[in-house]
Amino acid sequence: MRHMTTLLYIDAVARAGSIRKAAETLSITSTALNRRLLAIEEDLGVPIFERLPRGVRLNSAGELLIHHIRNQISDMDRVRSQIADLAGERRGHVTIACSQALLPYLPRQIAAYRREHPGVTFAVFRRDREAAEQALVDHTADLALVFEPIRLAEFQTLLTVRQHVHAMFSRHHPLAARDMVRLRECLDYPIALPTRAYGVRHLMELALAESAISLNPVVESDSFEFLGHQAIAEGIVSFQIPIGLPPGGMLPDMVSRQLDPRDVPSGLIYMGQLRGRILPVAAAKFAELLQKDLETQYDCN
Repeated sequence: MRHMTTLLYIDAVARAGSIRKAAETLSITSTALNRRLLAIEEDLGVPIFERLPRGVRLNSAGELLIHHIRNQISDMDRVRSQIADLAGERRGHVTIACSQALLPYLPRQIAAYRREHPGVTFAVFRRDREAAEQALVDHTADLALVFEPIRLAEFQTLLTVRQHVHAMFSRHHPLAARDMVRLRECLDYPIALPTRAYGVRHLMELALAESAISLNPVVESDSFEFLGHQAIAEGIVSFQIPIGLPPGGMLPDMVSRQLDPRDVPSGLIYMGQLRGRILPVAAAKFAELLQKDLETQYDCN
């Protein structure tokens, strides 16, 4: 709709931090875009951007305005989705922020949903812990699935999924013969760990907080895929949660075994949305699909 165009332009500039970069994204000239911004600043009676040597940045008035704009864009997406439902054609766009561990899980669910509703498009972004909630706040995500989040002030929880930490190693590793392994047994071997930004590492450090034992990884990474490959290549031990392990394991020669719950506490995946927001129909229906699937596979609340 025409009245939304200017709002979309302001949002694009705020995200890009540059009039020139936003203009390229919007396929208009930077001069025309700057005129639009000056016109709305004149209507408001105050500037909304600070002009910097290498771009622009929202000022206090701009921060207030962008919150209103993103609410308007979100509401319009929801109305469009509801109107499409009236016509019997489920359309819309679903944006998801999720922890890295959820990335192997989501493609099957998205494919199942799109078989029924091919008009719906998706965007999935890796956002761990605090960043996932922020994506809800700034309306860059409709839904968030995050493992062991840091804070939940703006998060409306739809479902929690309990996950036990698993050790990953080659099927030829001495620990592969066990059904369940102790943490101290794993630490008898070289280990590869995710960085401290991730919930798996947080749970393991929490487990050893009052112990004389410390975690001394020979390899650290912010990629679970890399850690899995490293575990196979070097015959060492790494760690993941079950939902992050595709059927059959991440690699042909890989197996996983649950860590004894006496050693490392289980963690929680939180699925949720921005508190108080009414989701577009497509996002709400996809959340229902996820909830049903997760409840059939895992211990959920």
